[in-house]
Amino acid sequence: MSKKLSQTLRRPEVLLLLMAVAVPLSFAAWRTLLNNFAIERVAFTGQEMGILQSLREVPGFLAFGVVFLLLIIREQRLAIVSLALLGIGTALTGFFPSILGLYVTTVIMSIGFHYYETLQTSLTLQWIDKSQAAETFGRLIAAGSFASVVTFALIWLADDLLQLDYQWIYLLMGGLTLVIVIIAWLGFPLFPQQTEQHKHMVLRRRYWLYYALTFMSGARRQIFVVFAGFLMVEKFGYSVSQIALLFLANATLNVFLAPRIGRLIGRIGERRALLLEYAGLVLVFLGYAVVESATVAAGLYILDHLFFAMAIALKTYFQKIAAPEDIASTAGVSFSINHIAAVIIPALFGVIWLTSPSLVFFAGAAMAIISFSFALLVPEEPAQGRESRLAFSNSSAH
Repeated sequence: MSKKLSQTLRRPEVLLLLMAVAVPLSFAAWRTLLNNFAIERVAFTGQEMGILQSLREVPGFLAFGVVFLLLIIREQRLAIVSLALLGIGTALTGFFPSILGLYVTTVIMSIGFHYYETLQTSLTLQWIDKSQAAETFGRLIAAGSFASVVTFALIWLADDLLQLDYQWIYLLMGGLTLVIVIIAWLGFPLFPQQTEQHKHMVLRRRYWLYYALTFMSGARRQIFVVFAGFLMVEKFGYSVSQIALLFLANATLNVFLAPRIGRLIGRIGERRALLLEYAGLVLVFLGYAVVESATVAAGLYILDHLFFAMAIALKTYFQKIAAPEDIASTAGVSFSINHIAAVIIPALFGVIWLTSPSLVFFAGAAMAIISFSFALLVPEEPAQGRESRLAFSNSSAH
């Protein structure tokens, strides 16, 4: 019985769930504490925050480098090494309360986070059948959200009740990620790859719509990741514990809703899901631009976060149109495309923020409108040869 249980637990799906839990323990802690740590200990303004966030996104822009690392290390092992870097960068953050120190530890953390995210997408698309992919991605989000709930609760406990210093909270959460790294490395076998992956960069013209949607997603996401949280602290004076409780509400909702969103995407299809996501985000960004109530701003933040689960549709859209051997390489390339705007926008919009925070969010609404326009070209039933409605129309004409 114990041997059968061991075999059941040592499956690819379980490893994916375990690694999904490891990420928020570090990244959610880093993000929750960041604005308060940066303002209180390092005296950041919006401009320094924009520079830091641009630096944080550089490893994401360089995510195509994953494909070259696969020449020397297995994809599964590289994912675990990436998690280790995430944990180490987070654990060290509180010990370097200076502009340079925060920049350096952020880059270390970010290399681990972005390379892992690239590899998680690639491994999931390779290991999980197309019919189950959307629901599996939903489960991974739910597992990560559950870990986030634990993270936010621990941060609230450490900050509000135990009154621990930032450095010990960062060390605790990064250390928990490293414990899971050891379990993932020693406790699971190397799972076989069904299709040998390309070990070089792959850019295909027929994936152009996926690339365009990915680019816009990266641009739009930065407005939320960088400036929505900063708005909460700078304009409405949210404390560390209040930010942690806000993130806790987001994560709790995702635990219950993300698997259901995954199933919904499987039922209504990628096109409708993407259109719903982008239409909702237009309204959310317009709300950010004019909000004057801390409570309404919190509601917008929670709604905004829920729409991120709809981004599963972009991953499953790619799975349906991609050649199996393209998945690992294209996952890295698309992650780089996602971060082209992400490298530029935080620093550029950090300067705009100094003049008009509302203008930053109006720009986010414009990006969501452009994304909606692209999503109209996604076919009802994407497949190889049916990557966009334009491709289908051209093939029908011939």
